[in-house]
Amino acid sequence: MKDDHRTPFRDAHADRTKAKEVPDTPQTRAPAYRLAFADDDFLCREELRPVRLQLELLKPEMLLDEQNVKSTIVMFGGARIPEPAKKDQARTETLADLSAFYDEAREFARLMTLRSNETGGREDVIVTGGGPGVMEAGNRGAVDAKGVSIGLNIVLPFEQAPNAYVTPELCFNFHYFAIRKMHFLMRARAICVFPGGFGTLDELFEALTLIQTGRMERVPFLLFGRAFWEKIINWDALSDAGTISAEDLDLFRFVETAEEAIAAIDNWGTPQMRDSIPGRC
Repeated sequence: MKDDHRTPFRDAHADRTKAKEVPDTPQTRAPAYRLAFADDDFLCREELRPVRLQLELLKPEMLLDEQNVKSTIVMFGGARIPEPAKKDQARTETLADLSAFYDEAREFARLMTLRSNETGGREDVIVTGGGPGVMEAGNRGAVDAKGVSIGLNIVLPFEQAPNAYVTPELCFNFHYFAIRKMHFLMRARAICVFPGGFGTLDELFEALTLIQTGRMERVPFLLFGRAFWEKIINWDALSDAGTISAEDLDLFRFVETAEEAIAAIDNWGTPQMRDSIPGRC
């Protein structure tokens, strides 16, 4: 890790190495003798949760700053959506049909990364959850464009591991969902949501809530696949019931293809976009 800050104090790395060279005695074998910052058991104690939260916030933030990443294009979507070539292995017919969005996600990421490359990979860098399905497609599209992309993985009891297309230097692993979601949105210039399950819905609604309540600036917010989203969420019913305002339906737009998504991002906030029917662009 880059560190331009110099102090007259002894380096922590040096002391960690030196501590391994002490004589083997009952005292030096005792857990109490371990350096606190090099003691995994101590760092995992219940009382140290605030420290772990801070570390998970700081580590990706510092490394992304060192890589000079200024803004990102967020891609949320299901881990179970296969690429079209493997749709025969899908668990359901619906998942097989949704495989078309794998290609759209890949193409969208490719086109956005070509733009990012013009900034030296500093602006509009693709960020996904780093796993399979739509996430893999996003990172894969960045590779197609010979650019970099970010993967924000999380430790799960099953399935989640970095896909082969995440830029290794920008591949992170998390314990806390909340900190991971913060990192998704901290640099977001646009948010694109593809069909998915509970995790995708969680990410979708948290981001929409932050924008709706003014806790986050409004950014282009695109839902790929109108038929899917209108089938699983009755947006108009929420508005008709008064649990959200009619204006809240204007926080997002439906798109079907990579080209439509890029056009929506490019025209977001223009009079033509503002005057369109809420949520129905």
